Amino acid sequence: MRSFSTMRKLVIAGALLLAPAASFAGIFLSVGIAPPPLPVYTQPLCPGDGYLWTPGFWHYGPGGYYWVPGVWVRPPQAGFLWTPAYWGWGGSAFIFHEGYWGPHVGFYGGVNYGFGYGGRGYEGGYWNHGAFEYNRSVNNINVGVIHNVYNRNIVVNNANRVSYNGGNGGISARASAQEQAAIRERHVAVTGEQQTHFQAARNDRSQLASVNGGRPQTAALPRVGERPGNQQQARVTNNVRSGPATAQEHQQVNQRQNNVSRPAANDNHNAAAVQQRQQAAAAPQRQQAAPQRQQAAPQHQQAAAPQHQQAAPQQHQQAAPQHQQAAPQGGHAEGHPEGHEHH
Repeated sequence: MRSFSTMRKLVIAGALLLAPAASFAGIFLSVGIAPPPLPVYTQPLCPGDGYLWTPGFWHYGPGGYYWVPGVWVRPPQAGFLWTPAYWGWGGSAFIFHEGYWGPHVGFYGGVNYGFGYGGRGYEGGYWNHGAFEYNRSVNNINVGVIHNVYNRNIVVNNANRVSYNGGNGGISARASAQEQAAIRERHVAVTGEQQTHFQAARNDRSQLASVNGGRPQTAALPRVGERPGNQQQARVTNNVRSGPATAQEHQQVNQRQNNVSRPAANDNHNAAAVQQRQQAAAAPQRQQAAPQRQQAAPQHQQAAAPQHQQAAPQQHQQAAPQHQQAAPQGGHAEGHPEGHEHH
C-alpha cells in the first residue's frame, strides 16, 4: 500500500509538470492526503464597484499543497457569480473540483470559506439590474467609494476550519436540488486574470504548506498581482492562526479601516474650512481697497482739472489767430485735420 501511494504521488507530480502553465482546466487531480485547514486572514478592501470576492483555497502541485490567496476580481460578465473550488473524497483519494462562473452558485462541498461563502450559496451580495449590491456585514467595503451596499447579518452554524468534503473528518454536506440545477447550467471557466493569479501562487514557494506549516504569509490580495499592505495577514485576528474570520473579527477589520479613512476625510474637511476662512478674511480687504481708489480719484480731478483749464486759454488764444490767417491763403485749413485723421 505504501509503494502504491508513493507511485500515485509521482504520477500526479509528473502530470502537473507536463500540464500547461497557463491553465488548470481539465486536469484531474486526486491526492491521497487531505488538504490543510483553512488559514485565517482578513479580506482586503474592495478596490472598486463591480469586483467580486473569490476566496482562497488549497491547490496541489509538484511540491504538495499550496495556498491560492483570496482576491477581488471582475467577473467575465455582469450577472455571473463565483462557485469556489473544493476538495472532495472520492472513495480512494481526494478529488479536486475546480471553481467556475455562472448565473447561480453551485455546490462547493459545504466548505465555509467565509466572506459570504458559508458553505451554501453566496450571501455576500447579488446582482441588481447590472449593478452588484454588496452586503457590508461580510465584505470590506468603503462606502465613500461604493454606494450600492446593504447590511444583512449572516449566521453560520458549526463553523470550522475543514477545507474538504467527505472522508475522515471531512464535511458531510451533499448538493441540494438547487445546487444540482446550477451544476447543469452554462458555466464559464476561470478567467485569464485568475489563471495568472493561480500560476503566481504555484510559483511562490512560500505558499507551500510544507514551507509555511499551513499558515501562508500571503493569504489574500486586493487585486491580482497587487501585493497586500500587510504581509502577515495570517496572524492578524485575535491570535487565531487558521480558519475563516468570524463576524466579530470582520467588524474589527472594518472599524480599523474606517479609522484609517476618517483622518483623510477630516483633513479634506479642515482644508475646506481653512480655505473658507481665508476667503472671508480677504473679502474685507478688497472692500477697504475700493474706497482708497475712490479717494484717489478726487485728487486727480483737483490736480489735473486746473492745469487743463489754465492751459486751454493759452492754446486757444495763440492758435486762433493762426487759423484765421491761414484760411485766406488756400482755403484748406478745415480739410487738413480730416486728412490727418485718415492717415
